[in-house]
Amino acid sequence: MERTGTLDRGDGVQLAWAHLPGRSPTVVFLPGFNSDMTGTKATELAALCAATGQAMLRFDYSGHGASGGAFTDGTIGRWAQDALAVIDRVADGPLLLVGSSMGGWIALLAALARPGSVTGLVGIAAAPDFTERLMWQAMSPTEQDTLTRQGRLEIPSEYGDPYTITMGLIEDGRRHLMLGAPIPLTCPVRLLHGQLDADVPWEQALTLAAQLTATDVQVTLIKDGDHRLSRPQDLALLRRTVATLLGQDGA
Repeated sequence: MERTGTLDRGDGVQLAWAHLPGRSPTVVFLPGFNSDMTGTKATELAALCAATGQAMLRFDYSGHGASGGAFTDGTIGRWAQDALAVIDRVADGPLLLVGSSMGGWIALLAALARPGSVTGLVGIAAAPDFTERLMWQAMSPTEQDTLTRQGRLEIPSEYGDPYTITMGLIEDGRRHLMLGAPIPLTCPVRLLHGQLDADVPWEQALTLAAQLTATDVQVTLIKDGDHRLSRPQDLALLRRTVATLLGQDGA
């Protein structure tokens, strides 16, 4: 049975998590920017793990979902530390990391921080470096000036209410950029990306694959897939991908 709880990351901010005990390795789902552990892909993997007796961990970064803290206080480095705090204190043994969008970037950072623990990594529309490539560089000079002077900028979102980008997020993101140099991971990596993704260009999956030093890297492009990859056929692909890395048949 899945257990839920919170933990103090060390400064009073509570991080919410849900853990399903089971067979190793623990499947860890890392949500995207302004998303949480109750999303379709997270719950689909939770159901898969429950049905197959696999251990799973999902959680919310600070400022997301059921966790405490302010969204606007968050940065890539802070959310990566959130992920490691929950992983280190809740998960047992080896890990299979599954990251969606920003979660793909966080998963890469977590894998680099815990290289001996990670048996594999799945990126779903993985978005390393998105704060620079897809936010800052996509802004007009006027928007960049506003963000620099005021420290924050409201951005519309097709997924719900507008969200706030802070200069702290941009500046911290620059300290964690990955795509300009080799990424020293050796575990198997699977990258799933829709070619109709309007948020993260599918070509970025090829760039990421090229930068990974691992040799067991596969990129799957879904011609009619969007950014979310949450249609039944997309979820079936995700299940098959994770099951294969776990050494399971079908699923």
